[in-house]
Amino acid sequence: MPAHLVVLNRAALAALLLLTFSIPVPALAQVGQDEPTQAGKNTNRATHRVAIHVDDNDPRVMNLALNNAKNVLEYYEAKKETVAIEIVAYGPGLHMLRSDTSPVKQRVGEMSMAPQISFAACGNTRANMAKQEAKDVPLLSEARVVPSGVVRLMELQKQGYAYIHPSGR
Repeated sequence: MPAHLVVLNRAALAALLLLTFSIPVPALAQVGQDEPTQAGKNTNRATHRVAIHVDDNDPRVMNLALNNAKNVLEYYEAKKETVAIEIVAYGPGLHMLRSDTSPVKQRVGEMSMAPQISFAACGNTRANMAKQEAKDVPLLSEARVVPSGVVRLMELQKQGYAYIHPSGR
């Protein structure tokens, strides 16, 4: 890397700005905390947060995940408390968010109307499915592609999301 290029991480940038502009560090800690989890859905301000993991191509598991989301949403709405729910699908569970194979397509569409609920589709799984099937893997419009479903779940847990993994077993 040429000597004239400097790469700063967030901590180094905060220190530089603090020294240069006397900006308090707590103000810098706010940067990036209110990023939406799905287009137009700013859920990081919610009091309660839950990530629901779907990795099974089983309509019972998919419906259980959607029922969990619905129950959590209704519970906190009744208490007049805020909640953010993100359903993350990867592996065989990606079929939940595929427009050509989803057995719960209608329910996903209905539930996505609630701004508290978002759907994340694993980009790795999608690419692997496309390669295996030798065709594009179409997703429901409600789904947002994330690079990795596993990494997304890790990120959500780091942000304080509770983790739920419904199982049909």
